[in-house]
Amino acid sequence: MSLSAEEKRKLIKALEEDQEFRYAVAGLLGYKEILDRITSLEEKFARLEERQTRLEERFASLEERFAKLEEKFARLEERQTRLEEEMRDTRRILTVIAHRFGVISESSFREGMKYVVEEVLGVAEVSRLVLRDDEGLVYGHPSDVEVDVVIRDDTHILVEVKSRVSRGDVAELYRIGLLYERKYGVKPKLLIIGGFVDRSSWETASRLGVEIRPVVED
Repeated sequence: MSLSAEEKRKLIKALEEDQEFRYAVAGLLGYKEILDRITSLEEKFARLEERQTRLEERFASLEERFAKLEEKFARLEERQTRLEEEMRDTRRILTVIAHRFGVISESSFREGMKYVVEEVLGVAEVSRLVLRDDEGLVYGHPSDVEVDVVIRDDTHILVEVKSRVSRGDVAELYRIGLLYERKYGVKPKLLIIGGFVDRSSWETASRLGVEIRPVVED
């Protein structure tokens, strides 16, 4: 509603002459300014809440996408691990077969089985030891006896890698173990890692305390 010229003149005169009225009007104007500021702050707060909600929604979306990426990565790692295991097993089998049919030598076969020794014993290298058997304990006559040795902590392990394990191989390692014990005063663990293992070898190995780890069971 607009005021007439006369009404405005009267209002101005009242403001000039009536101190109480002037204070009342000033109070109303200040109250209105406060209300306007509150309204403005409420609007700003509402906009901030809206932006916060949008940010939360975007963050939730990012978390969901990240979780999906983590799941995909985990599946890829699992597939890669399976593939590596399959490739390792395939390489192992091919090495055994190649030696069995004379494609590679015994030394090449042993070289190819190094990773199996590492897998079984947790070490990458073994020491090749030559024992002098003056009494003929191992072969029935004085001879030099070769065997791989791994010493881990206080445990001595004699290791033989064979493309095919027979009862004779088990008995031979057992006798080498006796010779080693006589030489060093330490009873070693006995381990054969074999390409193919004859069924008859298991009973002998169990009886003599020789552990067999087959690469491929025959």
